[in-house]
Amino acid sequence: MGEVLLHAQDIDKRFGITHAVNHVTLDFYPGEIHALIGENGSGKSTFTSMLTGIYTKGGGTFTLEGKEIEAKNQIEANANGVSVIVQEVGTLSGLTVAENIFLGKEDEFTSRGVKNSAAMNRKSQELLDEYGFKNIDATKLIDNYNFEERKLIEIVKATHFDPKVVVVDETTTALGHEGRAELFKVMKRIKDYGGCVIFISHDLEEVLEQADLISVLRDGKLVDTVKASDVNTDDLKKLMVGREMSDNYYRTDYDSVVSDEVVLRGEHITVPGEVEDFSVELHKGEILGIGGLSECGMHEVGKALFGASYDREGKVELADGTQINDIPTAIKHSIAYASKDRDKESLVVNDTIRDNICLPSLENLKKGGILLNKSMDTFAEKFAAQMSTKMESVNQFVSALSGGNKQKVVLARWIGKDSDLIILDSPTRGIDVKVKADIYNMMDQMRKDGKSIIMISEEIMELIGMSDRILIMKDGKVNGEFVRSRDLTDEDLIAKMV
Repeated sequence: MGEVLLHAQDIDKRFGITHAVNHVTLDFYPGEIHALIGENGSGKSTFTSMLTGIYTKGGGTFTLEGKEIEAKNQIEANANGVSVIVQEVGTLSGLTVAENIFLGKEDEFTSRGVKNSAAMNRKSQELLDEYGFKNIDATKLIDNYNFEERKLIEIVKATHFDPKVVVVDETTTALGHEGRAELFKVMKRIKDYGGCVIFISHDLEEVLEQADLISVLRDGKLVDTVKASDVNTDDLKKLMVGREMSDNYYRTDYDSVVSDEVVLRGEHITVPGEVEDFSVELHKGEILGIGGLSECGMHEVGKALFGASYDREGKVELADGTQINDIPTAIKHSIAYASKDRDKESLVVNDTIRDNICLPSLENLKKGGILLNKSMDTFAEKFAAQMSTKMESVNQFVSALSGGNKQKVVLARWIGKDSDLIILDSPTRGIDVKVKADIYNMMDQMRKDGKSIIMISEEIMELIGMSDRILIMKDGKVNGEFVRSRDLTDEDLIAKMV
């Protein structure tokens, strides 16, 4: 393996009573993809956030090529040769693509106090083209691009200057199949020039395919470091959770009869540039899966059915004739929606866990027209606990949570609301194996209780394993429909996606 590139010695961090990273010592080598895995809240992102200047260290040292480094922010980390592609959105609204790529490095294009924006734009476009992202215009505002496209821009931002260490923190969960392929190419390039990728992912198959070494964290402590070639997914699950885990995540029934009762009907739904003439019927007690490649329009369908697409054409109607044209009407009529983009569309990150969980249920929590703190605390604690949310208390801010725990808060909110119709977009994105199984069990119980679920997912086995019926979209339209069957394969679905 040669000389150590990055040495982390006795790294430590506490958040109040939570020991997020507990005296972790690790070595990272040049020309290596080193995966960091563990359950939600195990300390993975906290560890790398201290390396990349997002958090200050509680203790310990990072040494890069024999020199101790400590960054107060990501710009200082970049100067040290360390960069990160964060789990959530890592670009700034209101700036152009080029301004985001060279944020903190404007001096490269500044002479005598005057910034040469044209030169910055040219260089940015050259980089985007070189990476194969020719559909992205460096001069456009970042806000013109969707979540996945912004992730691709972040890849360019984080890697164009050939850093020595690149942290890839759950980035694949934001990318479709094509985006993941592009990211893996970049990771290989970093490895080939002698850099190191610290790769955080909950997709254990992906970890085994991409990584050379795998380090497992549990409750903030280092459990073990293993060669990817020496282990399988079952080995990794056992290291992560401390015991054997069954692979039996999914539903095992194949003879359930779905009710004929239609609870929601979408007719000729069109969202310009996203969805074209989409029609759907959702039945009582049904899990309807909607899948496809990331740009197929499925994510916009979820928003459209929830009344959150303001330029939507067509009709969304409940069984009693109620038209769903806006979010308040949807919530009032017991419809829930969990977006793929947690931070921007599903959570108020600069507010408490309690307030986020209680938000859709405030009217139900009032007693005599008065909202009591005790009632809100009890309500939030109940549903946060039901989702096994790792937190100090329900008064902790959501922004301090790991990505997986943020997702638990989103789901706790809608479980607490007890909605009859639930639209889940990428429900297990950034979720560890244990909680993934819990979510699938929860969905199955909801189905048995007569609730109806639309599950939008880019994970093919999730669609096959959980759905009564699956719609596959391509280019904004439905391109295939499948019913639940033991014989249904991933090849069947892929054939309709591409």
